[in-house]
Amino acid sequence: MDNLAIISSSLRGGVWAGRIGPVAGGALPDLQVLHLDRVLEGLVLARGEDGVTLTFRVNLPVEVLSDGVQTVVLQDAAGQRIGSLALVAGEALEADIRAEVDLLRAELDMLKRAFRRHCVETGADK
Repeated sequence: MDNLAIISSSLRGGVWAGRIGPVAGGALPDLQVLHLDRVLEGLVLARGEDGVTLTFRVNLPVEVLSDGVQTVVLQDAAGQRIGSLALVAGEALEADIRAEVDLLRAELDMLKRAFRRHCVETGADK
C-alpha cells in the first residue's frame, strides 16, 4: 500500500468522496478517516470498475465544520497518510490570503469605477 494515493475527490453535501489507487486485487485495504486523531465512522470502500482503483465515501459529522482550518485525513491501518481534505471556515479567515485577495479585488473594482467616472466627467468638459 506504499503507493496508494487519492486520485480525485470532492466534497458535496457534507460527503467526502473520491477515488484512490492503485490497488492490487484481493481484499480491500483497511483504511480509516480521522479528524483530530479521532476515527470517523461510516467509511465506505468499493472496488472501481477498472480493477486498479477504489472509490471511497464518508459522511463528515457536523463537528468537523468549525472555525479555523480543519483537516480530515484518509490513512491506512499502519498510519500512512493516503490523502487529506482541508476545510477552512469562520473568523480565522480574516488573516487568510484568500480573504486578502477578495478584499483587493473589491478595492480594485471600486478604483475602476472611480476612474471611469473621472474619465466621463473630465471628457465631457472638453
